[in-house]
Amino acid sequence: MPSSPPSRNLALDVLRGLTLALMIIVNTPGSWSNLYAPLAHAAWHGFTPTDLVFPTFLFVVGGALRLNMKKLAALDNAAFLRTVARRGALIFLCGFLLYWFPFFTADFTPEPIGTTRIMGVLQRIGICYFFAAVIVRLGGIRGALGFGIAALFGYWWLLWQFGDYTLAGNAVRALDLAVLGAPHMYGGDGIPFDPEGILSTLPAIVNVLAGYLAVAWLGHRGRTMAAVGGLAAAGAACLLLAYGWDTLLPINKKLWTSSYVLCTVGWDLLVLAVLVWAVDIGGLRAGLPFFEAFGKNTLFIYLLSSVGATVLALVRVGGKSLHGWLYEKVFLSWADPYFASLCFAVAYMLACWLVAWALDRRRIYIKL
Repeated sequence: MPSSPPSRNLALDVLRGLTLALMIIVNTPGSWSNLYAPLAHAAWHGFTPTDLVFPTFLFVVGGALRLNMKKLAALDNAAFLRTVARRGALIFLCGFLLYWFPFFTADFTPEPIGTTRIMGVLQRIGICYFFAAVIVRLGGIRGALGFGIAALFGYWWLLWQFGDYTLAGNAVRALDLAVLGAPHMYGGDGIPFDPEGILSTLPAIVNVLAGYLAVAWLGHRGRTMAAVGGLAAAGAACLLLAYGWDTLLPINKKLWTSSYVLCTVGWDLLVLAVLVWAVDIGGLRAGLPFFEAFGKNTLFIYLLSSVGATVLALVRVGGKSLHGWLYEKVFLSWADPYFASLCFAVAYMLACWLVAWALDRRRIYIKL
């Protein structure tokens, strides 16, 4: 645990902190039955604001990778591979342990590892980080662009060649069933299907590379209106391509389709352009420390929020979970179910922020 922060990028920190705040809100509603539509994922095909949260994490991972490449570039190939493999593996392990937590059942017998989900959010981040780092190490900017194009079209071909675009018949599910097995897959959609599956991790690497390229562009052009205009133009082009491609390959988060990648990259480029314009060029500072605190300890606060949510679900009060009891007694007692559910999520996010703020005040920055 370093006691001083690494060199930061303010706009990227704000984007990372904003994304984490939104992720906590959408992951911990008071009731999953009472969600405002923008705070729910698309059921299958389609896109909601919530569907932008996870790919934005991948985007900022790519941006941070670009900022760290000067240090990584000084390593020889063996040391470089050890460094990025270790970091990617530790992120993957954190995600796996998070799904296995609390490791014991109510009668203190060990939770069977044979039914623990293998893939997931942090697992995908770890894998994508590693491969993106190797790609830019070997191929640089041109390699990242070439891989991105090949991956998006190649993934489209794989989906078309080995299945369809339905929940039961897609190639992502078929590969995961064959490699991981149903007990190790997510079952929240009614059948074993992992929205962070093995095959769909391929196009997700492109989200990381897009963040890398965006920050590389800013490094090359500087924080200027011309650079902001370039980001915005690229974002608009990605959105036009995404919604055009949607007629052939539906925008679908759970399949992480190539059109979905372009859609999310497009929005991320536009958001980053706005932040660079407002923060770096315009000098905006009001309210930014809130998101900076989240952005400086992102992985730790994400783990804390997930573990805390699990604890709230396991602890029993008055015959129901502590989560349900708090929602009913503290929020539902004065608000309608939808607003109460949102207020619970915001309150939980603020509780996590207090931890992030305390760490930042003490200049404690936890990283792998």
